[in-house]
Amino acid sequence: MPNLSVIQPGLQTTVQDLGREIHQIDGFPVSGSMDQSSHRLANLLVGNPGRTACLEFALTGPTLIFRTATFIAVTGAQFSPTLNGDPIPQNQAIQIHKNDQLEIGTAKTGRYGYLAIKGGIKVPIVMDSRSTTLRIGIGGFHGRALVAGDQLPIQTQNTLSSYAHRRAPQEFLTSFRNPLTMLQNPLTIRILKGPQWELFSKADQARLQNQQYQLTSEADRMGYRLAGKPLTTSTQSLLSEATVFGGIQITTNGQPIVLLADRQTTGGYPVIATIFTVDIGKIVQCQNHQLIQFQLADLQSAENDIQRQSQLLQRLKAEFNDQRYQEPIGINRAAAQRIQELF
Repeated sequence: MPNLSVIQPGLQTTVQDLGREIHQIDGFPVSGSMDQSSHRLANLLVGNPGRTACLEFALTGPTLIFRTATFIAVTGAQFSPTLNGDPIPQNQAIQIHKNDQLEIGTAKTGRYGYLAIKGGIKVPIVMDSRSTTLRIGIGGFHGRALVAGDQLPIQTQNTLSSYAHRRAPQEFLTSFRNPLTMLQNPLTIRILKGPQWELFSKADQARLQNQQYQLTSEADRMGYRLAGKPLTTSTQSLLSEATVFGGIQITTNGQPIVLLADRQTTGGYPVIATIFTVDIGKIVQCQNHQLIQFQLADLQSAENDIQRQSQLLQRLKAEFNDQRYQEPIGINRAAAQRIQELF
């Protein structure tokens, strides 16, 4: 089977799709991509369904050799990817020939990057997902992060209609990310009241919104710890309940933990708030020491933003479909691909 050879693995490079949501009730972490918007965009650029498994990497991306022809897209944090030593753009479909070498490099801004490959990464499905859950060693490629020498199964893909037009323009990216402003200090993150909001005093509810938190170095796929003036709650212990992506727990020291993709399935700390779904990608892309300020908003705004982001993706998909017969159309037959390689 055609494969993708890992030369350098980067930092915590794993196979991720959108997670195994329906198995949290069975006691298994959801996992999946940290920045699901960037994951969906990467797949759209190469014509994959949104859930298709991609490679996710943090801060430093992998170096890979493709042992077959295909198409790729790199999204998420701002890296400096090169193909055979030449710079290539992000947020755009790129044609790959057999034995091409891709080097992602180090993130300039942001934290998590995504590499989508036409047809996806063909690792086994475990409980309805190809996502890797590192702490229990399931899913993905043998339940672990990639290491040098790994060979990932992919498919040969010689055709992608009008691939040269499959790019996300800057105005789309600005609107899609609403906007993604990693360089802002502080970064505003919108929240909804959580299930234990009323267990906190009015002063602490105000403190959560009015102070600036700093992202600490204790940040991984399970959650991000923030540092600020501590909050208090009158409740010392709670019955455990299901956790949610973007939930903000307040621990016994009064500091928040933002629960993320590999979070525990249940938790007993009070959840004062939850982050807007479309803002989760913003906070997960923050590097250490980023200042963050929470802004309370309403459920209707959160729902409207989810719908708006979905509509933007559908609009871009429709544009790609309309452009499929525009020049340059690209190589449309496997025989033509082989003839080009001879010359």
